[in-house]
Amino acid sequence: METRAALLMAQPGDLVHSVVELDMPGPGEVLVEMRAAGLCHSDVHFMTGDQEAASLPYCLGHEGSGIVREAGPGVTDFSVGDHVVASFIPACGRCRMCAQGAQHLCNNGALIRAGTQLDGTCRMHLGGEPVAKMALLGTFSEWQVFDQLSLVKVPEHVPFDAAALLACGVPTGWGSAVHGAGVQPGDVVIVMGVGGVGINAVQGAAHAGARRVIAVDPVQFKREMALKLGATDAFAGMDEAADFARELTFGQGADSAIVTVSVVSSEAVAQAVASVCKLGTVALTAQGSDGTAGIPVLLGPLSTYQKRIQGVLYGNEPPRSQIPKLVELYDAGLLKLDELITRRYPLDQVNQAHRDMIDGKNIRGIVDYAL
Repeated sequence: METRAALLMAQPGDLVHSVVELDMPGPGEVLVEMRAAGLCHSDVHFMTGDQEAASLPYCLGHEGSGIVREAGPGVTDFSVGDHVVASFIPACGRCRMCAQGAQHLCNNGALIRAGTQLDGTCRMHLGGEPVAKMALLGTFSEWQVFDQLSLVKVPEHVPFDAAALLACGVPTGWGSAVHGAGVQPGDVVIVMGVGGVGINAVQGAAHAGARRVIAVDPVQFKREMALKLGATDAFAGMDEAADFARELTFGQGADSAIVTVSVVSSEAVAQAVASVCKLGTVALTAQGSDGTAGIPVLLGPLSTYQKRIQGVLYGNEPPRSQIPKLVELYDAGLLKLDELITRRYPLDQVNQAHRDMIDGKNIRGIVDYAL
């Protein structure tokens, strides 16, 4: 079949709207009619060339929701008509990490940069040539073929645009606070960068019982949104936020700092480490270029104060367990999803959508395939 898709043809470069050929699903795969796709800064990293695409053309997009329209041989997890959310970690359930309950670190994660299906082939083609897909997904396409391991079923009552956010940004941010930073009742927490991921770290920290959630972002609109969604305080810069945290804690510092800036730098991590108290945790969620290295951290206080830098992937909880729990919180009114969506775009405006995100005009933008 043919489908419209937004493809990266060069790095750096904008996405190009194309009509591609899409093969029918193979063993263990399903055909999904996409209804919504989220816009995340991880896609921009490929557009700017900060991260190298496996090959070009490259179909970006790793957040998305839709309806299963056809199932290939051997599909056991889904039926035609199921509503699904994409997952960029196709957990096998059998490797060492999966056996330890860390499906978000499944060995299949090694393939998310390969650009292919799990079997090493491609389902999308342009002019007869294979089209690679981001994270085995490629949600910037009206129709897509996914391995069943790359999907999570969600209830039909969840709106597609809200469901799409559960694919990455919401669980990553929420889990950065709840699991990565291990926020406890009464904690003072700094969230460094309150865009699409950080705003959900704010929600997660507030839900976990933090007494002060300090949002840090240079964009006033984002600070205002953070205050509406659980932050108790907001500052434009990290120096002010760190000083305020020390004022609240008799000079000790924040219990945790969650780094969710758009593009991470070693200086940002150093600021976060300096802002936390003894036994404090820095949850490092933000991504940078493939060459980002080195953290100018004073090693003495790191060891003698027992500070900890904790890496965070997918909120440090498996998507198959985390997404259903987040749906339950959404249904109970304890997790805001609809309020996160600033603007909806048709697929042919995806480049404008990314520019709006970079310019700080959106908390979360959505590609709505009904537009």
